[in-house]
Amino acid sequence: MNTAELTFEQIHQTIAQGGRISRDEARWLWQNASIAELCDLAMQVRGRFHTPHSCTYMIMRIINYTNVCVAQCDYCAFYRLPGQEGGYVMKQEEVYTKLDELLALGGDLVSFNGGFNPHLPLDYYCNLFRNIRDRYGDRLEFYALTIAEFMYLADHAKLDYATTAQRFKDAGVRWITGGGSEILTEDFRKRHSKFKYTVAQYFEAQRAIIDAGLRTTATMVIGFDETLEERLEHLERTRQFQDETHGLASFLCWTYKPYFTQIGGIEIGNGEYLRHLALSRIFLDNIPRIRTSVLTRNERALEGLAYGADDFDLPIEDEVTQKAGATISLDFDSILNVAKELGFTPEYRHVATAPQPSTR
Repeated sequence: MNTAELTFEQIHQTIAQGGRISRDEARWLWQNASIAELCDLAMQVRGRFHTPHSCTYMIMRIINYTNVCVAQCDYCAFYRLPGQEGGYVMKQEEVYTKLDELLALGGDLVSFNGGFNPHLPLDYYCNLFRNIRDRYGDRLEFYALTIAEFMYLADHAKLDYATTAQRFKDAGVRWITGGGSEILTEDFRKRHSKFKYTVAQYFEAQRAIIDAGLRTTATMVIGFDETLEERLEHLERTRQFQDETHGLASFLCWTYKPYFTQIGGIEIGNGEYLRHLALSRIFLDNIPRIRTSVLTRNERALEGLAYGADDFDLPIEDEVTQKAGATISLDFDSILNVAKELGFTPEYRHVATAPQPSTR
């Protein structure tokens, strides 16, 4: 495609007719479209799935059950190496206390996120999740692992991904999220997380999770040193994977928090985040739910509802991002009022009883 011949009117017509933009057109939009133009296109694609002024939210908690990890990602301020001072593993009773606190605050979703802990066998996780399902039933739902952790556990147990996914399913797990993706290019992973798995392995594991009948999501983190081309490659890989599997329930993009990390840096501004969120909504035309990140953008994340997002969560804890500088507010009414002031009507989304979102 000769991008020099592209115009906003041409791309606008494609979107208005229900069409799909190419990677070249996405690049052109990032480089040439105004934020108002991006917003207009993003809201058109949003309208294929959601009514104009609707949005949903959840109250959730991220439980970091261990901080011992051998991945050594240079953007993480949370991990401790095995044997290093400050390393921990939570007891199950501690986990239950956190779950009870979440329920008392009106939430019903918990996400588990730890790391690559070589001292925790697969049975530790299966027993934990089985006990949570037995104890709480459908009163709450849990995102059991990130895909990155899932892959490490499968490798550590010397099992293939299909067998590992079935083990978790038998333990009562219903969700394994797309966490650990960051930027899905091989060059990015070589620069920043060389002990994590390759992009090809990531999608191989996610496909096995879907094939096992488990639910999963797409995630992305921006604001490191990634290039525009790397961002576009991530979006293109995600869209292609969704075309093939129809297994991604949502897409969540958040921003890198640079404080106290090895690589440091300066956090990107909200304008760049909103611009990327809009471009993601335009490009990912086969993922119904696009989520904006209150965890890393605070109440300003709600502006993303006018840039194509339709969903967000109100977190009460996440040590990983808090260690890197994230702040969390429990003033839920104040945050929800931001959405209302922007013209949206937020409705609580109960993950525990919600059906799998359907694709086009």
